[in-house]
Amino acid sequence: MSYTPSQQLLEKYADVLVNFALGGGKGIKKGDVVRVSSSESAKPLFIAVCNAIVDAGGHVISNYGPDDEHGDKRRNISVSRYFYEHASDEQVDFFPKKYLTGLADQIDHSIFILAEADPHALQGVQPRKIMLRGKALKPFKDMLNKKEWQGRFTWTIALYGTPAMAKEAGLSEKAYWGQIIKACFLDEKNPIAKWKQVYRDIEKYRSRLNKLSPMIDKLHAVGPDMDMWYTLGEKRSWHAGSGRNIPSFEIFTSPDWRGTNGWIRFNQPLYRYSNKITGIELQFKDGIVVKASAKTNEHLLKEMIATEGANKIGEYSLTDSRHSRITKFMAETLFDENMGGPYGNTHLAVGMSYRDTYAGDVSKLTDAEAKRLGFNDSSVHTDMISTTRRTVTAHLKDGSAKVIYKDGKFVL
Repeated sequence: MSYTPSQQLLEKYADVLVNFALGGGKGIKKGDVVRVSSSESAKPLFIAVCNAIVDAGGHVISNYGPDDEHGDKRRNISVSRYFYEHASDEQVDFFPKKYLTGLADQIDHSIFILAEADPHALQGVQPRKIMLRGKALKPFKDMLNKKEWQGRFTWTIALYGTPAMAKEAGLSEKAYWGQIIKACFLDEKNPIAKWKQVYRDIEKYRSRLNKLSPMIDKLHAVGPDMDMWYTLGEKRSWHAGSGRNIPSFEIFTSPDWRGTNGWIRFNQPLYRYSNKITGIELQFKDGIVVKASAKTNEHLLKEMIATEGANKIGEYSLTDSRHSRITKFMAETLFDENMGGPYGNTHLAVGMSYRDTYAGDVSKLTDAEAKRLGFNDSSVHTDMISTTRRTVTAHLKDGSAKVIYKDGKFVL
């Protein structure tokens, strides 16, 4: 069944993104410059977001592109696919330094609207070229990260459901949008008020974790699909509820990568570079992925992990089932990493760490000190998700232990 979101719903969605998600829950200020990135599929939400920015007194920099993917029979006309199939390594490695440096300097915020007309548009493209492109554009990410650490830049990502994405998830368009509406509280009279209420509750657990953090030596996560040890590391904090990603219900940190040991199996598929990777299992030894396997597209998983820094952990996250209203697989990491269900979820990312989980002034954290503390750096950050049962125990420096998460809920 086809579904088109109403104008009222789009305006509520845009209001959440512009006046709540950006600015760390405070919204934008008059005169702020916001880059809005979207494809043609998300045009209705793109327009609503741009209008909301104008109404808030902000300035829009548009990054709007056509839907150049049209399914199996017409993928040959895709701009992105053509680029990867025909561009030389020199072209793939090109970095428009003057343009992107100026853009990074100009913008105060960024909104990225995910919407795919064809989730498999790049299927069969050489993974090596995709990784090379990501590495080439890393300096732009680094510029924005530094600006964010200085408190001068915020961002958010949202989802606009397309027929192809709904089909990929095995849902009708109406059911797919039903998950978006529930997850983002768009069925509430005042979605922003509801978001603030939920984040106040999440903050209780985040605060308790941060109070406990200086005493934690290691975390041990055990369940049918995992037996993993994580070293939290020196000067670490837990983050949540910042407005980055709508929806977001997770509480996460970036552990010291060197202390990761054990194995974990992910029961949720990973969608990456237009490919679906299923049955992923990773084994870590002293912080390094020593074995990576998958039931489908294992070659892509291994190519990704072979990227510099992508064989180490960058993030560890837990979502409490009481906060998330997402109950269906959505074939999109933004939603799947925030799934509720009976056991909540855990997701582990390989690749880049979030340096802002440093328990101090991150703007003064040097690259050398970040490296000493075990923050990982990479051009990739890939989230992998498990929704199966797990118990997470904090082993404290005094030799005692405390369960912090069990049966999908924080218990501290």
